[in-house]
Amino acid sequence: MPLPDTMFCAQQIQIPPELPDILKQFTKAAIRTQPADVLQWSAGYFSALSRGDPLPVKDRIEMPVATQKTDTGLTQGLLKVLHKQCSHKQYVELADLEQKWKNLCLPIENFRALLQLDPCEDKIEWIKFLALGCSMLGGSLNSSMKHLCEILTTDPEGGPARIPFETFSYVYRYLSRMDSDIHEVDTESYLATLKDTLDLAREAWEAPGRLEWPLPVSRRIWHPAFMARFVLQPLVAA
Repeated sequence: MPLPDTMFCAQQIQIPPELPDILKQFTKAAIRTQPADVLQWSAGYFSALSRGDPLPVKDRIEMPVATQKTDTGLTQGLLKVLHKQCSHKQYVELADLEQKWKNLCLPIENFRALLQLDPCEDKIEWIKFLALGCSMLGGSLNSSMKHLCEILTTDPEGGPARIPFETFSYVYRYLSRMDSDIHEVDTESYLATLKDTLDLAREAWEAPGRLEWPLPVSRRIWHPAFMARFVLQPLVAA
């Protein structure tokens, strides 16, 4: 019978040179993300790391807020993590999305509740799932769109949080159709007005002098979903 391995001195312990940095990055990621279940989240973290996939890590620590009627555990930061992990595909497999949801230590019943809003079989268009998640955060169409803009924007944090009009209108129509109190004609009227306002702003930037600045109140965007989203800025003389 072979003798069990015996450690006689510390020199026999071989430590991979990359291990300290891996553990350092893991610790920093855990502190930023603050997972509810460290073991579950760690499994997802190292699984993604081994495959070279985007890690389930928040950009920064989120301060706890009590804005939801019921605590779903979902936050804008966690939705942004999912967006980083899933947005490279137009459609995501529900099984893969469910596993990523679990790895973020989110209640699985909330995941299923979201899917009941727009039932599908094996996959879902990612932008639609993201919109549904924003609706769970927001509670209203305007606040849902605000969250969406802040997640999708490439502007620096604290900036205007601009996104393409086509993306905004696509999601706005999608979410408004789920609200029986919002009529399609009102949705299309609002989007048409918004498009006209953006076109006027574009003309102001491309042909200074054709429109006074600031724009008249009637030409500004006052709708709550877009205030501070598409900020009209004056041209700066070179």
